Amino acid sequence: MPLDTILLLALPASGKSELRRYLASLDPATARSDFGLGPTVQLDDYPYVHLMRRISEELRAAGLPPAFFESDTHSMSDGRDWATLIHLLNEDYASLAGGWPPVGDPGEWLLERISGARARAGADPGFLPRGDRATIASRIRADAEQLVEERTPLRTAQGDTIVVEFARGGPAGAPLPLPPPHGYAFSLAALSDEILERASILYVWVTPEESRKRNRERARPGGDASILHHGVPEQVMFADYGCDDMDWLIDHSTTPGTVDVRGFQVPVARFDNRVDKTSFLREADWPPEKVADLHRELREVFGSLQSR
Repeated sequence: MPLDTILLLALPASGKSELRRYLASLDPATARSDFGLGPTVQLDDYPYVHLMRRISEELRAAGLPPAFFESDTHSMSDGRDWATLIHLLNEDYASLAGGWPPVGDPGEWLLERISGARARAGADPGFLPRGDRATIASRIRADAEQLVEERTPLRTAQGDTIVVEFARGGPAGAPLPLPPPHGYAFSLAALSDEILERASILYVWVTPEESRKRNRERARPGGDASILHHGVPEQVMFADYGCDDMDWLIDHSTTPGTVDVRGFQVPVARFDNRVDKTSFLREADWPPEKVADLHRELREVFGSLQSR
């Protein structure tokens, strides 16, 4: 059987999205024989971060408290929203079996989902004054509609591999283990049992310094917020992604080659991307020699996951 669910984890700009693009480009026979993967169905939490920033932007424009982000360059106001993002991914994952029910107003649909996810994360579900809800829903409708169009058609069939991408970390120089709500330990613990019992972790390893460098390089001027070219604010890179705790979690696991998460031992493998092997995948043309080198290394990494 192919690998069921891959949690693709790393600091920002480490190569996660580029790897997703490469995996999606493989023909099914190669993906199965070389990596143990079925056809991939891909999820990530970045669209929700973008939408939460859009909601905050519209609240500020209306003279209301901004709910999630004080400004476009600030970190989350309530760190529990790292878990809010995970609960939204849990819903996306669960929907893959049968899809979403029909969506009426996309803006209202999104606000309702965020309220529910916030409640499960222990944060305030009433982040919008009731009288202003319809106004904010209308102002984010186009953004929410794009999410609906992307997420609603996604389905899985037997033999598919689900790839779930997110990045977590903590302040630069923070001691380990990272306290909640920072780091992977906190967010992994919010994943559903359905995910954890089927998941393996592919961790893309870069240093925080290299992550910041690549984040600056990938950001396209003119507001390109695409998954391959969006840039994380520099202040956030230091406050939220100045370090991460994956090495600590691996080193302190009760079972070698796994990470302990709420009683689950989740298999983990590390792809060393400290020397950049993936940025070329953002471009239209891929040099064959770079593709061959990347493919060879990925085959070894996925082979280690299959053996666990």
